[in-house]
Amino acid sequence: MAGIVDGSPSAFAERLAQDGGRAWIVADRETGAPRASHPWLSDVVELLRMDRRDHHAHEGMFFEVGRETGALHAAFVHWTDRGQGAGGVRHWPYPRLEDLLRDGLRLSVGMTRKNALAGLWWGGAKGVIARQPGDRFKDPSYRRMLYREYGDFISSLCGCYVTAEDAGTTPTDMSEVFARTRHTTCIPRELGGSGNPSEPTAKGVVRAMEGALAFLGLGTLEGKTIAMQGAGNVSGFMISELLARGVARIVASEISPARLEQIPKDPRLEVRLVEAGDTSIFDEPCDVFAPNALGGTLDPDSISRLRAKVVCGAANNQLLDAERDDASLAARGITYVPDFLCNRMGIVTCANEQYGAMPHDPAIERHFGSDWDNALFVITQRVLARAAAEEITPAIAANRLADELARQPHPIWPGRSRQIIDGLLAARWHERR
Repeated sequence: MAGIVDGSPSAFAERLAQDGGRAWIVADRETGAPRASHPWLSDVVELLRMDRRDHHAHEGMFFEVGRETGALHAAFVHWTDRGQGAGGVRHWPYPRLEDLLRDGLRLSVGMTRKNALAGLWWGGAKGVIARQPGDRFKDPSYRRMLYREYGDFISSLCGCYVTAEDAGTTPTDMSEVFARTRHTTCIPRELGGSGNPSEPTAKGVVRAMEGALAFLGLGTLEGKTIAMQGAGNVSGFMISELLARGVARIVASEISPARLEQIPKDPRLEVRLVEAGDTSIFDEPCDVFAPNALGGTLDPDSISRLRAKVVCGAANNQLLDAERDDASLAARGITYVPDFLCNRMGIVTCANEQYGAMPHDPAIERHFGSDWDNALFVITQRVLARAAAEEITPAIAANRLADELARQPHPIWPGRSRQIIDGLLAARWHERR
């Protein structure tokens, strides 16, 4: 679609700055159709209206241009029946505005489903900061200004969205967000937060692997071969978990030479340094393939090359096209554990940190067990059993279960975030800068 959606986020930010610096797009409460704060957003509204892949009755999308940086800040609020929209803020470069929109839409839907399957009383949302051209984003003083701006933006939304850490954002960045808003989680431990969630995220993915293998009658992880795309922070903890469980071999690909130096040596572990875009890891024979890099890596080409029984990894939005690629995996007899089911522990660890923390916190540890209804091992088997019983793919089964759970109203604050959004519109939020 020609128009503003094909332009860059920077061009959109410049246009928005000329018209007050803020804009919103919300679902009409009666018809459900998207409507916008400004007439010139008609291209975006039309894109959303016609889309059947990424836009799923999102309750609200908010945009603001940073006063000092000129960066585009965005928040995508999906469904909030279970509570306030919760999800991290991604700081990433996007060639086109449409790329940013689709990333925010898909990630926020993923958070709705992730929070619901995890048994959390939170809805789904996601933040996006469009990385500006050049290497200014590496400058600490710029980042301090950028994330304080984002904190102000979050405060202006009055709690319909509670932000957290995501790709491109660091714990230090989150402390700057926290300096400007109370509506954030995943803050550093020294500020009373839960700290780095990478280790529990890794353990959660491994527990989902175990659930899938057990459901398929393939035993435990002992003696298995694991192939991993990406050997970053979460992957490093995953490697430790897998080695402790007695896997026979781990083969991983990584694009960062510095990262390779940080990974412990083990005779069962092979980490290959590859160029960005190298997909040779998909050809590796294995029992479990773990996509741990960025999203969209499972497409018709990569799926046709997979030599695995199970796909279960830490990356978000692993399927390039959810319906098509999910069906392709099933057609090849590969069991897919949806990412929003297995990589939940980042949000689980930090979502309720306002209630305090303790060593071996039972509210966290129950996700790794085998008894609780929402435990990773249990929910993985529940989804795979539903897929088999209804003769559908695991992703469809997970989506259906998650959407059913996501529509359960919060026991204390039902509909609170939608009321907040209505209040923002009534107060003409987009004109108040």
